[in-house]
Amino acid sequence: MNCESINPYNGDSRNKTQQVREMFDNIAPAYDFMNRAMTFGIDRIWRRKAVDMLKAHPHSTILDVATGTGDLAILLARRTDATAITGIDLSEGMIAVGQRKIADAGLSDRITLHAGDSLAMPWEDHTFHAVTVAYGVRNFENLLQGYREMLRVLRPGGTITVIELSTPTSPIIKPLYHLYTRHIIPIVGRMVSKDVRAYAYLPESIAAVPQGPEMTAIMKHAGFTDTRYHRLTFGTCTIYTGRKPSEQE
Repeated sequence: MNCESINPYNGDSRNKTQQVREMFDNIAPAYDFMNRAMTFGIDRIWRRKAVDMLKAHPHSTILDVATGTGDLAILLARRTDATAITGIDLSEGMIAVGQRKIADAGLSDRITLHAGDSLAMPWEDHTFHAVTVAYGVRNFENLLQGYREMLRVLRPGGTITVIELSTPTSPIIKPLYHLYTRHIIPIVGRMVSKDVRAYAYLPESIAAVPQGPEMTAIMKHAGFTDTRYHRLTFGTCTIYTGRKPSEQE
């Protein structure tokens, strides 16, 4: 089963995009707390690692896809010299939380958030120097279409950086990981969030999302070159990178 067929609400006749939008609207108030709690704060280290990898490339304009509450967009503003950072997310609830955080950080002049579908974005071709996604591609209704859309809005020679949760392969770590993600996280999620399915969907979507070479193969199929992956923290997170071919290639 692939991640595109894993939906937040079993038995719901709506498409995945509609279900994901409702799920994130429901959990928006608790989202940041649960991110910190689920990863013991390590998600912040993963974001910093991805941003540091991005620094090696030109990035004056950055698009943060599935921006959520704006954590990565804020970090990009603080740790890079990007002049304009744009975020897009399905969930207006998540965007509202993100806009408050950006205003509190004094970064409203550099970061702009938009509610919209990442599979059909409103920007023209070749708009951004870099595209980032943190923990979002497994929620795409069509993964290949999502990558093609991100490629479209990138400038030739521009880069993509994707952070995504993944399943460890170590025979020692894997059973502990499954116990934690499939049993403990859903229990805590039900206690904190009013959406009882959201944190059961999380481990299901992680298990189903393409990982390592399977993910980079999809990126290549979409048109990216120089695709690579970097596993972090026993393989519980993976950073994927790629580049849009320059006009001379």
